Amino acid sequence: MYSLWNSPLPVPYDTAAQSLALPLCGVSVRAGFPSPADDFVVERLDIMQLLVKHPQATYFWRVRGDSMRDAGIEDGSIIAVDRAIKPKHNSIVVAIVDGECTVKYLHQRAGRIKLRAANPTYPDIIPRDSQTIEVWGVVSGCVKLFLT
Repeated sequence: MYSLWNSPLPVPYDTAAQSLALPLCGVSVRAGFPSPADDFVVERLDIMQLLVKHPQATYFWRVRGDSMRDAGIEDGSIIAVDRAIKPKHNSIVVAIVDGECTVKYLHQRAGRIKLRAANPTYPDIIPRDSQTIEVWGVVSGCVKLFLT
């Protein structure tokens, strides 16, 4: 069994796993002035149902590095990657570049592609003549953990 915390490999979604339905408040939480939310719990949210649309084609990856930080994907984030979603221009994708995996924006124009970071300190990846780029899957969600 793969451990999501230690494995460098993608972890497949386990369809046999039980769902975990947690309370979901019926109002938005403000990022300014506080608002009491206990009286507004109206439904339950299954986090896996939110992240996983195609269970047989969904994998989870732990991200290393900060090339996608401006897209909200930071070092240590866990991304859900769906191989059943067709990648399109500006999708965030996991791509294999010369055998190495990376997560980037897919930029497609006039039949040409490049991979763009969401951090200006990283250059675009533009395939050279001898280079292969394979889009492995589309990022459908991200879980960010904060230190507690």
